[in-house]
Amino acid sequence: MRNPLGWLFLTLIVLAEWYGYQAMRTLVQPLSLNARRGSAAAYWLLTLGLWGLAFWAGWTRQSGNTSLKSYLMALPLLLLGAKLIILIPLLLEDLTRLARWAVGSATRPPGMEAEAIPRSEFLAKLAVGLGAIPFFALLWGMIKGATDYQVRRVTLRYPNLPPAFDGFKVIQISDLHTGSFSSIEPLKRAVALINQQQADLVLMTGDLVNNRATEVEPHIPVLQQIKSDLPIFSSLGNHDYGDYVQWESRAHKRENLERLMRNHAKIGWTLLNDTSHTITRGDDKIAILGVQNWSSHANFPKHGNLARAHAASGDAPFKILLSHDPSHWEAQVLNYPDIDLTLSGHTHGMQFGVNLPSLKWSPVEYVYKQWAGLYEQGRQRLYVNVGLGYLGYPGRVGFLPEITLFELRRA
Repeated sequence: MRNPLGWLFLTLIVLAEWYGYQAMRTLVQPLSLNARRGSAAAYWLLTLGLWGLAFWAGWTRQSGNTSLKSYLMALPLLLLGAKLIILIPLLLEDLTRLARWAVGSATRPPGMEAEAIPRSEFLAKLAVGLGAIPFFALLWGMIKGATDYQVRRVTLRYPNLPPAFDGFKVIQISDLHTGSFSSIEPLKRAVALINQQQADLVLMTGDLVNNRATEVEPHIPVLQQIKSDLPIFSSLGNHDYGDYVQWESRAHKRENLERLMRNHAKIGWTLLNDTSHTITRGDDKIAILGVQNWSSHANFPKHGNLARAHAASGDAPFKILLSHDPSHWEAQVLNYPDIDLTLSGHTHGMQFGVNLPSLKWSPVEYVYKQWAGLYEQGRQRLYVNVGLGYLGYPGRVGFLPEITLFELRRA
């Protein structure tokens, strides 16, 4: 394991499991010897069993019931989230006990044995109680949060918006990850909610699938039900290229991407691969640009050609860009000051965090500068949609699945 972050994560797992065991031992200390031994055996049997199932599911995740395997992979993470919280007070207590022991050893008379400093039962109970919070939050996220679709309404004002487009309503969806769904029912509810908004234009900003073009095919009849008088435009995300699957050959991988693009067309979506489409109302017009995935992060692809898409947009006075990865905005998009609004996805808000009006936090903010919601620089704006689907952890906490409804107004 060459990645230092990998070693850090592994160390945290080992510490969390050990301190989870220590908390359990402290709580069962009043029980009989046989009960304590049984509790220890049950703890490690459950822990190792869940981790074993998770590794098996991850190793074979491309075959069989992929939805079930995503849940198997998530189960030890539920307990790990709890144990990481348990770790904090118990580790601090151990450091305090170590300091007290060191002081006692230095000051006790020669020949006197050091007094044992027992672990606090109260602190163990407190740690377990605190650990229950992320456990039940993550469990709720799997049962309810994963498909608790939210409509987020955003009003944007622009002085250069053509008069005929004042009040124009645009819906953005992103990161459907259809391969994560075990049935069509969730997306049926999402499509009904999309249609209730009666938007003028619907846009989808990438990651239709997890890995394979076939994942979306059971959902095509549902997605075809999205209503729009104007064409529905879409773009590609990093997962759409099949980069995370071992293919028999480059030809098979290329065919997968071509099949995915045909599936966009079957749904009724116009895929914008480094090109632009003009929408007219009377004498007024706006341009919808779309690029293939382009990321400033080294581990994600740079397929998009923004210069080509921008050239195709011509002299349209107002321009909206579909670009899946929000890191593209600062890296390239800001160099084109006539691109008024960029719509991205990709981050999912990491599917976990705090999302309140006065406080927005997720671990993904340490990787992406723009990761959820609206960002502005000058007159240019970026909106990062946290996604409609999920990937990996089959749930959402804080950052619930999102349908964004923009209302464009003249300033």
